[in-house]
Amino acid sequence: MEDEQRVILGADRLGAALGERATLVQFSTAFCQPCRATRRTLAEVATMVDGVGHVEIDAEERLDLVRELGVVRTPTVLVLDGAGRIVRRASGQPRKADVIAALGRAV
Repeated sequence: MEDEQRVILGADRLGAALGERATLVQFSTAFCQPCRATRRTLAEVATMVDGVGHVEIDAEERLDLVRELGVVRTPTVLVLDGAGRIVRRASGQPRKADVIAALGRAV
């Protein structure tokens, strides 16, 4: 896998607009229970923090990105800075406090 700091994930690659200050990118699959809870948590944080967007990607439909980024389980969450660089990465269902803390590195 490429050095994550060099990977730029723009709107063209994600299929959705980035947040002005940061973006929470979630890789999910259809039958993943923790993905549903993660979707709610990330959406809530995105509405709480100005300039933060949330993009959910169906891992089965975007195998190109899954392979490129080394996503091995869902949910996997990437925190992007305003330029689309990956600043944090986590697998599994995150706690809201951890997401907010991770955003501190991006904004």
